[in-house]
Amino acid sequence: MESARYSYRPLTDHWKINLLQWIDQSYSHFCWTDGNNYKYPQGSFQTQLLAGNRELGEEEIWKTPNSKRAGIISYDFKNQIEKLKSTNPEFFSLPDLCFFEAEFELVLVEGQFRSSQPIPDWIWGNNPNRISNNLVSFSPQIDKATYLDRFAEIQQEIIEGNTYELNFCQAFEGVFEEFNPIDAYLELNRISPMPFSALFKANKKYLISASPERFIKKTGSQLIAQPIKGTAKRNPDPTIDQHNRERLKNSEKEKAENLMITDLMRNDLSKVSKTASVKVPELFGIYAFPKVFQMISTVSSELKPDISFEEIIKATFPMGSMTGAPKIKTMEIIEEKESFNRGWFSGALGIIEPNGDFDFSVIIRSIICDLSIKKLYFGVGSAITIDADAESEYEECLLKAEAIFKTLRGENYTPN
Repeated sequence: MESARYSYRPLTDHWKINLLQWIDQSYSHFCWTDGNNYKYPQGSFQTQLLAGNRELGEEEIWKTPNSKRAGIISYDFKNQIEKLKSTNPEFFSLPDLCFFEAEFELVLVEGQFRSSQPIPDWIWGNNPNRISNNLVSFSPQIDKATYLDRFAEIQQEIIEGNTYELNFCQAFEGVFEEFNPIDAYLELNRISPMPFSALFKANKKYLISASPERFIKKTGSQLIAQPIKGTAKRNPDPTIDQHNRERLKNSEKEKAENLMITDLMRNDLSKVSKTASVKVPELFGIYAFPKVFQMISTVSSELKPDISFEEIIKATFPMGSMTGAPKIKTMEIIEEKESFNRGWFSGALGIIEPNGDFDFSVIIRSIICDLSIKKLYFGVGSAITIDADAESEYEECLLKAEAIFKTLRGENYTPN
């Protein structure tokens, strides 16, 4: 790609606002990703911006790209892979697959911005055209009592042997008169900078993501999956913070949950990988994020020859960390026990390179909105096992959603 080169300057929020608003006004689709300089195993998202006006048809998505592509795979794509269905009410309609071809590309490489097109000089000015969000009115879709009832029902499913671990999610629905997704993204990224931060636009629909989790990455013939299972709260007091970290590291319950999902991902990768190539380079790694410690394992493998992007996705999607095990039966129980259609939540967002390499995150800690109907929603969940405590898991859900609460309300929020 012929590319203009720009001398490096720190991409401060006011430049990001100008840049993203210019792209937002100029293109129907865009995807901004930012790894926030995390030292993440196998790397975090690259800082880059892709934009285009042409959404790809489903058959085009699976073909080898001639240029970069960005897109979202909805959780409900599971219904095209397995004999499953989604009958719970949706907040608004979202496509199962939403990918576009990049016409504009800006990438941060070795301290310089490289852009496929000239960027207007005013973008680098000091006076951003910032539009603040109005406060969003939002509420939980189910109350705590209902959550606790469903929790007990799921543990009964475990007793009966129908599932071993199930990721049960609840949703929050919001309404607004005005909402600026760019401002919301920058605020969420300020409060909770993550290795897979992203802002995605498809016409009037936006995804605002502060995801800490990678779904799957392909580099040449190597695949990497990195499931997260295990969470502990951070604390400003260094002594308490270290205690919380060690408690997570040594928790037999959290390690058992993580191991089940790691084994599931090993099985998924084996479907498209060379015999005996599936390895676990790191098991039960503990990583620090602004609000939480997370337990992360890394699974790697070598692809069989001539395996396509479509085959890889259909072998591994949805990610086990957002379903549980065994995967298919557990997804059937999820459909029975949850009260909303997940849509893009717990799906995957990623970028595909022209050579076929790709990197996809898990869509969690994320806001999904539709400006045309002035609605948004976000989901949050945790793994339920036979040893899980309902009150603790409910509090974990609120902890995971804390940065979103603050982004939308500017304050702490506790549902009734």
